[in-house]
Amino acid sequence: MSEKRDYYEVLGVERNASTDEIKSKYRKLALKYHPDKNPGDEEAERNFKEAAEAYEILSDSEKRSRYDRFGHSGMSGQGGFSNAEDIFSAFGDIFGGGGIFEDLFGMGGGGGRSRRRRGNHLHCTIQMDFAEPAETQEKSIKIKRRESCETCTGSGCAPGTKRNVCDRCQGRGFIQQSQGFFSLRTGCPYCNGQGSVITKKCKPCVGTGSVPVDRELDVKIPAGVEDGMQIRIAGEGEALEQGGERGDLYCEISVSPHPFFERQGDSVILQLPISFTQAALGANIEIPTIYGKSKLTIPAGSQNNDVLKLSGKGFPSVRGRGKGDQLIVILVEVPKKLSKEQRRLLQEFDNLEEKSNSNPQQKSFWKKASEWFKSLEI
Repeated sequence: MSEKRDYYEVLGVERNASTDEIKSKYRKLALKYHPDKNPGDEEAERNFKEAAEAYEILSDSEKRSRYDRFGHSGMSGQGGFSNAEDIFSAFGDIFGGGGIFEDLFGMGGGGGRSRRRRGNHLHCTIQMDFAEPAETQEKSIKIKRRESCETCTGSGCAPGTKRNVCDRCQGRGFIQQSQGFFSLRTGCPYCNGQGSVITKKCKPCVGTGSVPVDRELDVKIPAGVEDGMQIRIAGEGEALEQGGERGDLYCEISVSPHPFFERQGDSVILQLPISFTQAALGANIEIPTIYGKSKLTIPAGSQNNDVLKLSGKGFPSVRGRGKGDQLIVILVEVPKKLSKEQRRLLQEFDNLEEKSNSNPQQKSFWKKASEWFKSLEI
């Protein structure tokens, strides 16, 4: 009998490989060498058994530690599988029982008739104006989904006919095959694991049991939703088979941009241009909010990029934690063109400024600059 190969070599991983790496490598090998995909190939059968045995040891921390210390000689009574059922038990575990294992080979972890699968999820997009999330909304949407055929009530059989017991698997939903040293139980490919077959297909659904249908649904959208969020509506997706559980409908929210509002979290940002005079003297003005007009007091002496706040004028929290604020960023606009009278008045204002202390930061800067200039002359 040939000497056993190193388990790490079998799986193609380093000796310090993580559990996830070992699982990933084994998954690929198991799919590659599975006897169902390689009927009659004895070498693939040996590789499949070898990979399963290596995974059984290296996925168990205690067995792996013993193997690392003593090699195959330390595995007496610790490794290997007594029969095919043990191998397929490990193979089913690695793929989560009835998940990818069932999809690939038409059977669940127990090897019996396939269980009902949940239907497909559906996706749609709901368009909203910028300010609509300020309040709870209800939108009507149209979707196309597959539903049970009314002609055959989802059976797939033409009216007046019924399904017959599958003569290949005798109604069991699986076929037992002997391959080499173990037996394989696989989902019946003739009836897709259902145990029965359609003798005459229903014409509207062509034997599928479902037909595409246009549906209109009302979707309630909570206040505070943001662009890119999804709303899940349970049970409004498709059903893959009669009596199976429906999938869900996922509605993605798409919020249109606004010409002058921006959103940051629950806050609304408004950049507000004001005149030089309004900034210097202050002003009381009306400004837009997502709820309509609101009064704003601009303090005298406001500077460019100062931020004012209107409390509670932002969006509601989608989690129900109150409302955000509207933040107003002041943009002081300096006129680019002046009339002769404006120029004269501003010149008089400038002359008066020199006699006052209305610009302390400017005076402080030039005082320091003057001292620096003098230091350069030394």
